[in-house]
Amino acid sequence: MGQIAVIGAGMGAMAAAARLAVAGHRVAVYERTETYGGAVRRFERDGFAFDTGPGLLPLPAVWRDLFVKTGKEPLEACVELVQVDPAARHVFADGTGATVPNASRAGVVTALDEALGAGAGERWGDFLVRAREAWDRTRRPLLEEPLWPDWQVLAGKEPYPSVPHKRLLRTRRAATLAEIGAWELRDPRLAALLESHALAYGLDPRTAPAAAAVLPYLDHAFGTWYVRGGIRELARAVHERCVARRVAFHFGAEVTRVLEKDGRAAGVELADGTLVEADTVVGVAPWRLNGDELYGADAVRPVAEDAVPGRVVVCLALRGAREAGAVHRTVVHTPDREAELALFGPGEPPERPTVRIDRPDDPALRPDDAHESVVLTATVPSQAHHDWTASGAADAFADRMVTAAERAVPGLRERTLWREVRTPVHTRVETGAEFGGVPAPALAAAAGRLLRPANSTALAGLFSAGGWSHPGGGLPHAGMSGALTAGLIVEGPGFRGSQ
Repeated sequence: MGQIAVIGAGMGAMAAAARLAVAGHRVAVYERTETYGGAVRRFERDGFAFDTGPGLLPLPAVWRDLFVKTGKEPLEACVELVQVDPAARHVFADGTGATVPNASRAGVVTALDEALGAGAGERWGDFLVRAREAWDRTRRPLLEEPLWPDWQVLAGKEPYPSVPHKRLLRTRRAATLAEIGAWELRDPRLAALLESHALAYGLDPRTAPAAAAVLPYLDHAFGTWYVRGGIRELARAVHERCVARRVAFHFGAEVTRVLEKDGRAAGVELADGTLVEADTVVGVAPWRLNGDELYGADAVRPVAEDAVPGRVVVCLALRGAREAGAVHRTVVHTPDREAELALFGPGEPPERPTVRIDRPDDPALRPDDAHESVVLTATVPSQAHHDWTASGAADAFADRMVTAAERAVPGLRERTLWREVRTPVHTRVETGAEFGGVPAPALAAAAGRLLRPANSTALAGLFSAGGWSHPGGGLPHAGMSGALTAGLIVEGPGFRGSQ
């Protein structure tokens, strides 16, 4: 078995490293920062702790599979998984509120009928049935298999079975998520519920294909889960599994170049000039180091990272206990949709943003029961389009996020002891993303613009894993990216994914 160098200690890279080590390879990880996890980070101060990356875990089966395949201890023996119920509370622009149960179609239909009026729940339930068909059509090629050589078939036909819609003298079918909301859901609040799933991944619902319907379906079908102690605990458990499998980690070791010899990858060069020989290299977005010629003209090309939005995260240390009955996640929807969606154009952060509020009932995240830790998250332009380092820019937007959040949590500002504001600049430092953008999951249709480069490259022995590669961003997709990359290395180009 060979020596494998892995560039970066993000979730996808570690998932690949653990599987490769179990297959008998000698694996060394080179991470330019001083810790593991990529975007899955934790901020701690004065007894408070906050997840600054993903707050919830969809589709935990991906990570369960990793632990089953790499050791005797299952995932639940290493972290405590808790299903979040209700899945979320939504506060809409008109002040209407709806609390959505977790993983229950009947419960969701009833809840939406009661909150939004008769028929609203049925329309959402019917949408979920159609979204399931899109999921069934795309699950294997977009999550469980390496990117097909004839990927163009994924770029063309829309997998979502839109309902025919008569418009003037023409009959049309929804081609975008926004059109699904307008033509099939026919309620601005249901449309906002739908679009919030795309917005959370930095996707513009006006241009996101109807295939993006799989995003709310994934949460509905498989539930949303919380890891006790914070999602950072998942990163800790994956790191510990790698160490147990004798993966060597080198922190503070920045890779500046992939070495080539005789037409194949031969190792990596570090920032201090050290040359590390390896038979195979696994990189996070390796085209950043060796150029995008790693993918041919007929292949899916790397995304232009300056076009990918980022996130602002506000960590709030609060005085006062979390009230009884508070839900884990609340989404406060913008009252000005068009102004918010301008973030995808000129790059101005919205004046009144949609804000996701995470309030986990977790003693590990607060100094005592007389305090509470809360995380606010909003999608924003990346550093490529808005200067988050400008004086007052981050705090001004954080103020607007708190104002929005107070629609759901009154008195939030008065309860605040202190806050920590994190912008795309922090994301860039922690993950290496050029402008602090956060990659979205790969999606079908849309002429292939939301597909991500294959895990194998044009340079023999060089592979890519992580959110910028197939099958895209998000915790489940990162885990599958690692699994697919390891499969291609261990089994060769004939590997066709999990069965």
